[in-house]
Amino acid sequence: MAGKQSHVVIFPFPLQGHIKPLLCLAELLCHAGLHVTFVNTHHNHKRLANPEALSTHFPTLHFESISDGLPDDHPRALNGELLIALKTSIRPHFRELLETIRIKAESNDAPAPPLNCIITDGLVTFAFDLAEELEIPVLSYNVPCARYLWTCLCLPDLIEQGQLPFPDDDMSVEITGVSGMDGPLHRQDLPSFCRVKQADHPALQFAINWTQAQRRASALILDTVYELDASCLSHMALMFPKIYTLGPLHALLNARIGNVSKSLASHGGLWKSDPNCMTWLNSQPSRSVIYVSFGTLVNLTRAQMIEFWYGLVNSGHPFMWVIRSDIIYGAHQIPAELEIGTKERGYIVDWVSQEEVLAHKAVGGFLTHSGWNSTLESIVAGLPMICWPNLGDHYIISRTVSQKWKIGHQLNENCDRCNIETMIQTLMGPKREEIQISMDTISKLARDSVVKGGSSHNNLEQLIEYIRSLQHHN
Repeated sequence: MAGKQSHVVIFPFPLQGHIKPLLCLAELLCHAGLHVTFVNTHHNHKRLANPEALSTHFPTLHFESISDGLPDDHPRALNGELLIALKTSIRPHFRELLETIRIKAESNDAPAPPLNCIITDGLVTFAFDLAEELEIPVLSYNVPCARYLWTCLCLPDLIEQGQLPFPDDDMSVEITGVSGMDGPLHRQDLPSFCRVKQADHPALQFAINWTQAQRRASALILDTVYELDASCLSHMALMFPKIYTLGPLHALLNARIGNVSKSLASHGGLWKSDPNCMTWLNSQPSRSVIYVSFGTLVNLTRAQMIEFWYGLVNSGHPFMWVIRSDIIYGAHQIPAELEIGTKERGYIVDWVSQEEVLAHKAVGGFLTHSGWNSTLESIVAGLPMICWPNLGDHYIISRTVSQKWKIGHQLNENCDRCNIETMIQTLMGPKREEIQISMDTISKLARDSVVKGGSSHNNLEQLIEYIRSLQHHN
């Protein structure tokens, strides 16, 4: 039987926001009877929450890890050093692992079937080179939202048309040439690397090279709901013959394996959650709490931290704020008067199981950095958002959430306490009904997509069939 089973190697970009959704996909494929080898760096595998429990629930899920060549105490933020490590250290180790997996799988007493394909994180562009060298089909999974990927695919055209780099600092200027965006795009909606002064700037060139590399994949996998992004997906389909929209992946996993998924709620997490936060939430009135988290990558200055704090405390609403140990540039000390305000109505926590918190009946709104994982989790939970975009796809997500779907408000970049206070009161107060109606519609659309007959459910079935078909070509 082993010879008939399909075998997939999955390789995420080595950051939590990339590992978690790809681990959801790995579990879905294992649940369908495929054999999956999930590859992490040694550093991230050591931090992974309970991989043994996952392997127990999914006997065909196997973990492997490789060196990233960085010292143990390296912060491993999304920066040049991590990108250099991908090319210099991770690439040769990944190649060696692929060759070992292939040799083992081809022996008679192989514990795993022969390899069908690699599913790589779209940011790991060297995986396309290795797949071509080793003649293994490669599928690309992209963590950022579809609208961001499509915008980045249009960057060479925007440079050619003279719209990039910006000739001046007016961020309200309309951008033309990115179709399928449901209304005009403006400079402020583009990723922050578009604000550079030269077209050959490394950050802008990295984005162009990363997105153009996707065209070498035999299929594209996106964590989105087809109906939410149909306008831009129709343009992308002209470039990519096979696109599988499987979002929201965490909801698709919950729909498929139900209670098992709930018992593994922290899967894919590299940060330890505080279990006491749920006790605090249990003591709060229904829909009264504003939940605040800026994800795993965003940093704040001490001044920004203080503005958010005053805005939260002065809003009069109870709040739960995730403050990572590494979130502040420089020193981390909470002013005494704010500590008093926090004790009265707030709860500060290092990290939480976000899906669980967003699903809690006490939570009424989400102040977020607009990362795509967080946005999808908020949509599934039916919670309107206040968006404070920072990097990458955050700007285009925030625009879509506030202007297109009308399920949130956008906070300006220079956050000030009065603006934050007003926005929280608007989101959580009597005027919330209109935004909640929009959110209920979008949320239902997302939840319907993952159940039988829904677009994401059907696309998963088609993806599984496609992966199985690849074994005939090896």
